[in-house]
Amino acid sequence: MENELKLNNTAVKSNALSKENLWVVIPVVLLLGLVATLIYNHHAEFSWDGLIQGFDENLLAFFLIGVFAQLVDGALGMGYGATSTSFLLAYGVPPVVSSTAVHVSEMFTTGASALSHHRFGNINKKLVKHLLIPGVLGSITGAYLLSDVIDGDVIKPFIAVYMIVLAAIIIKKALKKNVEKKKTKKLGVLAVFGGFMDSVGGGGWGPIVTSTLLGRGRNPKYTIGSVNAAEFAISFASGITFMLFGGIHGWQVIIGLIAGGVIAAPIAAFLVTRIKRKPMMIAVGILIIILSLKTLSKLL
Repeated sequence: MENELKLNNTAVKSNALSKENLWVVIPVVLLLGLVATLIYNHHAEFSWDGLIQGFDENLLAFFLIGVFAQLVDGALGMGYGATSTSFLLAYGVPPVVSSTAVHVSEMFTTGASALSHHRFGNINKKLVKHLLIPGVLGSITGAYLLSDVIDGDVIKPFIAVYMIVLAAIIIKKALKKNVEKKKTKKLGVLAVFGGFMDSVGGGGWGPIVTSTLLGRGRNPKYTIGSVNAAEFAISFASGITFMLFGGIHGWQVIIGLIAGGVIAAPIAAFLVTRIKRKPMMIAVGILIIILSLKTLSKLL
C-alpha cells in the first residue's frame, strides 16, 4: 500500500514538473523556430555590403529607442509598444513598418520577459489562460487589418491620438493613490480589445490590460508577470500575421529594436527595484504625449 502511494506521489510530481517545463519549453521552441524561419526565408536579402551600409546613425537611433523602450517596460510592466511606436513615428517611420518592427522585436523581448517572470514565480497561470486566446484573436485581427486593409497614412493621426490617450491612462494610474480591490469581469473582452489596439496602434497591451487590472486592485507582482507572459503569445501572433499578409519591412528598425531590447532587459530588471514607479510613469506619459503631438503637428 505504501509503495503504491509513493508511486502515485512520484507520478503526480512528475506530471506537475512536465507542465511547469512547458512554460519554458514552448517559448524557447517558438523563438528558435522563428529565428530559423527568418534566416531561411530572408537570408538572400542580406549581403555583406548591405550589412555594413546598415550600420549608420539610423540603426543607432533605433537601437537607442529599443534600449529606452525596454527600460520603460521593465520598470513599469507596460509601455514598450507605446514608447517605441511614439519614437518611431516621430522619427518618420511609416505606421505599418513601425508596428511590424515593434511586434517582431517584441517576440524576442516578451519571450525573455515571460521566461524571467516564470523563473521568479510572478505568473498567475489562471489569469494567463483567461487572457491568452482572446488576446491572440484580437491581435491577429488588428494585424491583418493594418497589413492588408487599412491605409497606414490615413490612420497615422488616429494612432497619435490613441497614444495620447494611452499616456493619459498611464499618468492617471500613477496619480491614483488608493485603489479599491474589485472583481474583474469580462477578462476576455478586455484581452480582445487590448490585443486589437496593440496590433493596430503598435502598442497598448500593457497600458490597457495591466492598468485596468491594477486599477481593479489586483496584486501588482502577479498582474505584471501574468500580463507580460500572455503578451508573448499576443506579440507572436500579431508578428506572424504581419509577416504573412504584409511581409517584413524595415529590417534596420527591427534589428535595432531587438538589439537594444535584449541588451537593456537585464538592466531593466536591476532598475525595477531602484526606480520609483509613480514618477517614472508620469515622466513616460508626458514624453509619449510630447512625441505624439510632434507627430500630429507634422500631419496638420
